[in-house]
Amino acid sequence: MKLTKHGLREWLGGAVIALLLSLAWGWLAINVSRTAGCVLLGITWLLWLAVAAFFRVPDRKIIADPAALVSPADGVVRDIEEVEDHGIEIFAGQKLTRIGIFLSVLDVHVNRAPCDMEVKYRKYKEGRFLDARDNRCAKENESLLIAGTGSAGGRKFPVAIRQISGAIARRIVCIPQPGAVLKKGEIYGMIKFGSRTELYFPGESGITVCVRIGDKVRSGSTLMGRIEN
Repeated sequence: MKLTKHGLREWLGGAVIALLLSLAWGWLAINVSRTAGCVLLGITWLLWLAVAAFFRVPDRKIIADPAALVSPADGVVRDIEEVEDHGIEIFAGQKLTRIGIFLSVLDVHVNRAPCDMEVKYRKYKEGRFLDARDNRCAKENESLLIAGTGSAGGRKFPVAIRQISGAIARRIVCIPQPGAVLKKGEIYGMIKFGSRTELYFPGESGITVCVRIGDKVRSGSTLMGRIEN
């Protein structure tokens, strides 16, 4: 199982703690109770595996279609709507299509670029930690947004991805700064544990939405939208 470097502190630190506990459980098994020592040893490593699973990075075949926009996250599509009050300053005055994806604690939590893009804007917003399924979380929760110029199907267009913390997720990791260039499907960060990710693009940009509310999506390998010529 491949694990993301963005969770190094959690899964490597957890492994060190598990190893130290294993020594204690080994002593317990030898000197006090073999059954108790073995049970505690098994529980310790099962807990570590559960934590490590949050940071797994499965192999993904990124959609090769040059006109495709791929999902930036694993999860379930919660909403698709046209929004004007989106709070993205560089898109001020533009009506945007927003696709919201809910990530449960069981989903893969790395985020990927939906298309080739140059990052021109980055904004962190402090906020609450409402459940990511709560409709208020998009406006009230802690979030980090990157936006810039996307490229697909031989066209350029504004695109943005917002990472939103949830009731369990309390740590957003986002590496790119303005000036960074991302390739479609490239991992650029993650939200630790349950959360929400939003994809934005202008409604009049000629991008056809290819998912529906309730669809299960996978980062990099689910078609979210397609540039129509």
